[in-house]
Amino acid sequence: MTIREELEERERIVLSKYATLSSESRGRLREEEQCDIRPVFQRDRDRILHCKSFRRLKDKTQVFLSPEGDHYRTRLTHTLEVSQNARTIAKALQLNEDLVEAIALGHDLGHTPFGHAGERALNEICPLGFEHNVQSLRTVDVLEKDGQGLNLTMEVRDGILNHQTSSMPFTLEGKIVRLSDKIAYIHHDMDDAIRGGILTEEDVPMSIREVIGYSLGERLDHFIHDIVITSFGKNDIMMSEPVEKAMKEIRQFMFERVYTNPSAKSEEGKAEMLMETLYTYYLNHIDLLPKELLDLLDKGEAKERIVCDFVGAMSDRYATSKYEEIFIPKSWHL
Repeated sequence: MTIREELEERERIVLSKYATLSSESRGRLREEEQCDIRPVFQRDRDRILHCKSFRRLKDKTQVFLSPEGDHYRTRLTHTLEVSQNARTIAKALQLNEDLVEAIALGHDLGHTPFGHAGERALNEICPLGFEHNVQSLRTVDVLEKDGQGLNLTMEVRDGILNHQTSSMPFTLEGKIVRLSDKIAYIHHDMDDAIRGGILTEEDVPMSIREVIGYSLGERLDHFIHDIVITSFGKNDIMMSEPVEKAMKEIRQFMFERVYTNPSAKSEEGKAEMLMETLYTYYLNHIDLLPKELLDLLDKGEAKERIVCDFVGAMSDRYATSKYEEIFIPKSWHL
């Protein structure tokens, strides 16, 4: 028996009857030989962790564009917080931690530079549309490894695609990540907003604080405990009714006070213009795209899509530097 098979047997003994077992995965897009050490979801996690799009997350905006300070979240630290929340819940519920971690680490790989401003710009200017969850799946299926893709399992791919509010994964582990994503951004975006002087703790409505806590730490702890307690022994991942209601209310509060706040979003118009300008430029200079993307064009993919692939994959820094290189005279550079 290989080490992988021993680990798969351990899953069958230890995990909940509702857990997704590595040995029962629905497989990959392309069949391949099994690893003798790692079960399939651990292998997927490793592939995501070592891919280029994961490394680029360190220089992609979460909410605040070019904040003054070292402690504001990036897309990478957001991803790590989602992963940790999700692993805590999965371990408590005896679900598959490897699967949860792989989905969490991969869920935002297709996010644009400049946060949702970049996503909004590409969605508006590209006639084919642009959604970061769909692009995350395209990243792992098509774009990574110079066009070969990562060939992930169906369970991880499903969790990446369906991590947003409007959809639902087919595994409990995917459902954990879906909720953990919301918990993470509610928690850390409020922390960053307080750090930036946009909010104070006292601004949070008392009707919310009385239900889920009077501090950031209390609320994060309450969310996680509530999911574990409410979901334990059930074939579903859920919150209690009062906590779910409070989460919807605090999300609405964040949209009103932070996500549309002029102080937090004053630079977003510039970011959207930059993204739209780069998109238009590369659409008219398609030959400047990397060879692996031009190969997709030769395979019949729309040029609008591969331009989105290129511009959407950029880090904040790279997008800004390309804009300066193309449109700003060198004599103007400081």
